[in-house]
Amino acid sequence: MIKNIFAVIIGLVVGMAVNMSLVMLNAYALFPMPEGTDMNNPEQMNAYVATLPTVAFLVVMAGHLGQSFVGGWVAARLASSRPMLLAMIVGVASLAGGIMSMMSIKGPAWFVIELPLYLVVAWLAGRMAANRPSQDA
Repeated sequence: MIKNIFAVIIGLVVGMAVNMSLVMLNAYALFPMPEGTDMNNPEQMNAYVATLPTVAFLVVMAGHLGQSFVGGWVAARLASSRPMLLAMIVGVASLAGGIMSMMSIKGPAWFVIELPLYLVVAWLAGRMAANRPSQDA
């Protein structure tokens, strides 16, 4: 059980690193924020987000779904039992974070399409990890 708890924590951390890497790539390299924009200020972030093209949201979506997929896969691979459950725990936690993000930062209406995909990609990751042959043999 302890190993599974650590697997979920490590999966979440690795997934968040993937997400933040793509979000930061967007905010600092692809579509730089205006000088002095505070990412912790919802009003400033909403003003910045309003200027972004569609492709910027696709990069953000890739980051969000990457968090759920990579984090779920890591948790499932590290699991001592029930890899699919651990992948889905990461998926649900990622979904909760995505909902909170959408509540504070206003994106385009079509962006809600990503919400069910958090669980789909976590399920795919868990399935991939669970079906992988064991290295212990």
